[in-house]
Amino acid sequence: MVYLLLLVGFVLLIKGADYFIDGSSNIASLFKVPPLIVGLTIVAFGTGAPEATVSIIAALEGSADVTIGNIVGSNILNISLVVGITAFIFPLSVERPTIKKEIPFAFLATIVLFVLISDQSLEMTNENLITRSDGIIFLLFFSIFLYYVIEAARNSREKASDETVNVEETGSWGKNILLTVGGLAAIIFGGYLVVENSTEIAYRFGMSETLVGLTIVAIGSSLPELITSITAAMKKESEIALGNIVGSSIFNILFVLGIASIISPLPVNGKLFLDIIILLILTVFLFIFSRTHYKVGKYEGMALTIFYLAYLIYIIMRN
Repeated sequence: MVYLLLLVGFVLLIKGADYFIDGSSNIASLFKVPPLIVGLTIVAFGTGAPEATVSIIAALEGSADVTIGNIVGSNILNISLVVGITAFIFPLSVERPTIKKEIPFAFLATIVLFVLISDQSLEMTNENLITRSDGIIFLLFFSIFLYYVIEAARNSREKASDETVNVEETGSWGKNILLTVGGLAAIIFGGYLVVENSTEIAYRFGMSETLVGLTIVAIGSSLPELITSITAAMKKESEIALGNIVGSSIFNILFVLGIASIISPLPVNGKLFLDIIILLILTVFLFIFSRTHYKVGKYEGMALTIFYLAYLIYIIMRN
């Protein structure tokens, strides 16, 4: 039964991503906004739902290590493995605004996180803590990001106001909303089935809880981003693919950590500082790769994938 549910989870992930990309890209056409905007918002926030759920529940239960570790680990996985595999399968074209604004904003969000957890160094306190005040700061930065996205969408609609949309090609509003919502529900439920059942299988094979958390759960909760980005890239919607990853990284830090720390202040494990530095380095590499002919190619994708595998080996040995 466990293996059957695992198979059902993978089917839901793959088919859900297919419908989700079709529906959301058609909505972008009907709204006359660039697919990148949809990738940064609807797709990013939707595929980030598993991480958000895990982190907020962990905060309610007082498990700060799970909350912060899940966010940092998921972002590292997204920028290295998800971008890497997606670019290796189908090179990702990068729009110039993505390079100039979105990727630097993801870098800024990580810098804000690094500064706000450095209480012992900056304020000479006894412990590093993400307080409720820090959570409000995260949410304020998130509101700035949302304002930028809404303005970008409004400006693009004004430029495209004279263009006509072929309803036969894009489908009706009702159909596309149903595809998007249904696809998202399938992605979230499929991701849940994969994480729960693969974890149970791993325990049966004698894997430790730490190893399961660092490998299967971390990768499983990021499967929606991975499947959605690969599906988008194969459909030649690389703006949605990259927007999904960058948008999820921003959403995870600013919104999820913001909400989680307001629910309950989060003590910070000292080991996470190195992981956050690694995340900063990866974001810089993504920025550099994106400036190379405005795309992330196969070789860059391979390098990012190898980097994640090396990082995975390191954290297994560290723990």
